[in-house]
Amino acid sequence: MNAYTSVSMPRTAAANKPSSTAASSEASGSVTKRLGNELMTLMMSPSAGISAFPKTDANLFEWVGTIEGPAGTYYHNLTFKISISFPPNYPYVSPVIKFDPNTPCFHPNFSLQGDICLDILQDKWSAVYSVHTILLSLQSLLGEPNNSSPLNPDASALWDKPEEFKTQLMRHYRPISDS
Repeated sequence: MNAYTSVSMPRTAAANKPSSTAASSEASGSVTKRLGNELMTLMMSPSAGISAFPKTDANLFEWVGTIEGPAGTYYHNLTFKISISFPPNYPYVSPVIKFDPNTPCFHPNFSLQGDICLDILQDKWSAVYSVHTILLSLQSLLGEPNNSSPLNPDASALWDKPEEFKTQLMRHYRPISDS
């Protein structure tokens, strides 16, 4: 056989499956539909102090959001900006959520670099969770940290010392700018 001879190969089961491009396009479509539904739910939600929406109209997988501190907590009247990145296999895998470095949050379960220690974003993730439930969980965590699993030991150590905690919180807090 020479380089110009064609060889007919038998078709295998793999050859009869849709291409991976078609499969990923279909999966991307279902994720896009889910994210669109979640965006509508957030927009129609009466939940105070939380919001999130896509950064641009061109990319539904990258969102920006805000969380306002609930009344009766150290965080009352403070607003924090977050970023939300959805993986292509969302909702079967949790989104990556971080506090924006321009609005760091001094808290036992958040690092000053923006990382978040919340079980539903890690080992307790379920596809039934939505952006709305995640934002409500984060807002609730502001007033009720899990001090048995701190990401920021300094904040955890000060949690029961209101004056010292508030001093440190305000030392790190930066209001959201309009730019």
